[in-house]
This record gives sequence, structure tokens and C-alpha cells, in this order.
Amino acid sequence: MQHWLRFEQAGRAGFGRLEGTTILVHTGDMFTGASPIGETLDLAAVTLLTPTVPGKMIALWNNFHALAAKLDAAIPAEPLYFFKSSNSFLAHGGTIRKPAFYDGKVVYEAELGVVIGRRCKAVTETEADACIFGYTCVNDITAAEVLNRDPAFAQWSRAKSYDSFGVFGPVIATGLDPATLTVRLLLNGQERQNYPVADMIFSPRRLVSLLSQDMTLEPGDVICCGTSVGVGSMKPGSSVEVTIEGIGSLVNRFE
Repeated sequence: MQHWLRFEQAGRAGFGRLEGTTILVHTGDMFTGASPIGETLDLAAVTLLTPTVPGKMIALWNNFHALAAKLDAAIPAEPLYFFKSSNSFLAHGGTIRKPAFYDGKVVYEAELGVVIGRRCKAVTETEADACIFGYTCVNDITAAEVLNRDPAFAQWSRAKSYDSFGVFGPVIATGLDPATLTVRLLLNGQERQNYPVADMIFSPRRLVSLLSQDMTLEPGDVICCGTSVGVGSMKPGSSVEVTIEGIGSLVNRFE
């Protein structure tokens, strides 16, 4: 298993592999050929960036059996998804901020993120494995009262794409079996979500295959696999933490 991250230090951006609390700085391309340069940095001495800069972030709705049962929602025949815009991306340690005009509920959703490592179009499930670089933690933030503000049109992308609403990181972990993972969310230190990835309706490799029939997936793209039960709202001043064993903890403050 390896952990990859992007960082900023002394005004420069870089990337590398994390071993303990030490970053082994690399050059080249994280997905197509990275080489160590012999430099190391202490994790505490850098500011973490999002571990990739996705060309697109695809986010799933209704992708867990437990949540579908709770909502009395039908099991979908194919993935149901929306997009989160690039301006929404926020790294570990960053502050989630609601838009100035909005005073309604702001909702957290802890999720597993799939990071694409190579260009793929119309791939099979077997071929999809080679297209997945690794996995990351995601907090899919929503301005809940914007979503259905207009009864004629559900505003998924708007409600979920405000600045700082696409939170992911802190690293990309490779060499994991996603079916063994558990996603947890702590709000101010209290557990609010705890669910197994194995409960997914569409597994990560199946998602990659099916989504690649709709669009070409590029290196660095992120697929947010959807969430399960326990979704709730946050009050300003809250600390929110998404933890997936084997990946790490994504910690942010909401203001």
C-alpha cells in the first residue's frame, strides 16, 4: 500500500509519497511515471493540497442498500449521478464556508472516492481495475434547501458546487480492497456515520465500467461513491472528520 499526496511548501507546489510523517518528494506525473528526487519533507512542515486536481468529480446518489431502504427508494438500474464543479474542491485542513446569501442547512456526507489513474472509455469491469489508481476520503457538502428550491428542477449541481463544498483527501491510497473498507464520520468528535463500503449497490469497479460508457474518464478524475445512513447538518464552528482505515482522516472546519 502506498499513500500519495500533493503539498505546498515555501510557495511551491509538489507531490510525493507519504511514509509515516515523512514525504518522499517525487517528480514527473503521479499517474504515469513518478520518480523520487531524494528530497524529504516533514508532513507538519507543509500545507496539504487536494491529492489530485480532477478534470471532473462525479458523485453518486442512492448507491447504498441501507440508505435506499431507509428512504424507501427503488434500487436503481444504473448509476444516478451529478457533477461537482472544480471551484468547490477543498483539501484537508481547509475551511468549509456556506455562500453568503444562504442561511439554511448545510449537510455532510462521508464517502469513498475512486481516483482514476489512466484514460478509460467503455471499459469492462475487469479492465476497470487497471484504470483505478487508488482511493481517497470525500465529504460531499450540500446546501440542502437549495436542492429542491424550484419544484420544477432539482438543483443538484448548484446545491453541491459552492466554493469549498467538494472536500477530499488527505491522500490517495493505492493497493486497497475497497470491499473491506468502512467509512466513518465524526462531527465535533461524535460518530454520525459508520457504514461498510461492501453495502454499495454499484461497486467501485462497476462504477468505473458503467460511467466509462457515458464519458471518457481521465487520470485524476474522482468518482464519489455516494453515502449511506447518518447524513446530517452542521452548525458553524463545527469540526467534521471523515475517516477510512487504510486511507486516513480528512478533517475540516465548517464556518
